[in-house]
Amino acid sequence: MSEEKTALAPQHPSNALFKHEPHPHRIQNANVIFEAEKAAANFNQRVAVRMTKLFSAMPTFWLIAAWIILWILANATIAHFDPLPWPLLLCLASVPQLPLMIVIMVGQGLLGRKQEIQAEEQYKTTMNTYHDIEQIMAHMSAQDEEILRQTRLIVELCRASGMSSEHLSTLVPQKETVTTNAIPSNKA
Repeated sequence: MSEEKTALAPQHPSNALFKHEPHPHRIQNANVIFEAEKAAANFNQRVAVRMTKLFSAMPTFWLIAAWIILWILANATIAHFDPLPWPLLLCLASVPQLPLMIVIMVGQGLLGRKQEIQAEEQYKTTMNTYHDIEQIMAHMSAQDEEILRQTRLIVELCRASGMSSEHLSTLVPQKETVTTNAIPSNKA
C-alpha cells in the first residue's frame, strides 16, 4: 500500500531554487578551551594565577591595612623603633610591591584569557549568524522570483485559455512589487 502512495505522489524536480552554503565556523565551547589552556599552563603561570587570586582578595587588603595601622600605633605608643615618616614601614611595604605588581599583571592576563576566548567565539558565532541570515534572504529572494515567474505563467495560461482581462484583474493585482533589502556581504 505504501508503494501505491509513493506512485500517486507528484514528482517534483530534484533541483532546488537555492543551494545553502554553510559557514565554515565550527562552534566551540570557550570553557573547554580555557580549561585546556589552564591545564597546559606551566609552573610560572600557575604560580602567577594563584598569587593573583591571593593578593586580589579583600582579606589580603584587610590584613595589610591592619598591619600598617598596628605598626603606626605601636610605633607611636609602645616603642619608637621607626621615626615619624616611617622609613622602615615604607620600605617594608614598598619593596614587595614591584614584584607583586608584575606577578598580578601576569596573573590577570592569564585570567583574562577566558574573556578573550569567549569574545572571539561570540564574534565567530555572530558572523555565522549573519552568514545564515544572508543565505535565508537569498533563498527568500529566489522563492519570490519563482513565485512571480509562476504567477506570470498562470496569467499567460489563463489568457491563452480565453479568460477576460477584467476577470484576471480581479484575481491578480496589476502592479507587481517586490522589495528586497539585501544585507551587503562582508566576506573578507
